[in-house]
Amino acid sequence: MAKSNVVPFRRPRKSGGKIDRRSPQGKPRTGQNGPRKSLMAVISAIVVAAAGWLAFGGAGNLPGLPAVAKTPVADSSSAAFSICSDGRHVNCVVDGDTFWFQGEKIRIADIDTPELSPPRCEAERVKGEAAKARLLALLNAGAFSLSAGLRDEDKYGRKLRTVTRSGRSLGDTLINEGLARRWDGARHGWCG
Repeated sequence: MAKSNVVPFRRPRKSGGKIDRRSPQGKPRTGQNGPRKSLMAVISAIVVAAAGWLAFGGAGNLPGLPAVAKTPVADSSSAAFSICSDGRHVNCVVDGDTFWFQGEKIRIADIDTPELSPPRCEAERVKGEAAKARLLALLNAGAFSLSAGLRDEDKYGRKLRTVTRSGRSLGDTLINEGLARRWDGARHGWCG
C-alpha cells in the first residue's frame, strides 16, 4: 500500500480564543496535573499530621473516638471487687453487666445480662445472680483493660466500656457461659 501525502486539515487558531490543550501528537501538555498534584500533596500532609496527632495522644479528650484508637496496650487496671451494698461505691459489682471501678460506674458495652432490679421472673433472678457472681470472679481474677467505644456513656451516666484481659472480652466469657447475650441495642426478656 502506498503512502499518502495527504496532511490532515486543522483550523487555524484564532487569537484570543481557547488554547488547544493537546499537543500535536495528541498527548496532554506537561504541567496540567500541577493543581491535582498540589491537592494530593496537601491531603497527604493532613493525613500524616492527623496520624501523628493521634499516635502521640492528641485524641485523649475526644468523646466517641472509636475503641481502636483508645485501646490500651497492656492490661493495667485491677482492684479487689466486692458486691455493691448501700454504702460507698468504689470497686464493686452491681449486676452481671454493671460495676463500679475507682468510683466510676461502668456498663459493659458489648453484653446484656438478666435484670436484678427488679427481675421480671424467678428464672431471670437466678440467672442474674449467677451473672453477677461470675463477673465478680472475672474482675478479681487479675489485671484487665477498659476500652471506650463509639459512645462514652449511656443515658444513665454510666461509662460504656469493653472489658478485656489479654485481648479477650470478659463479656464474651459471660456469653459463652450462657450468662449474657451480645448487646444489640435493645433489651430482651430472660423469662421463658
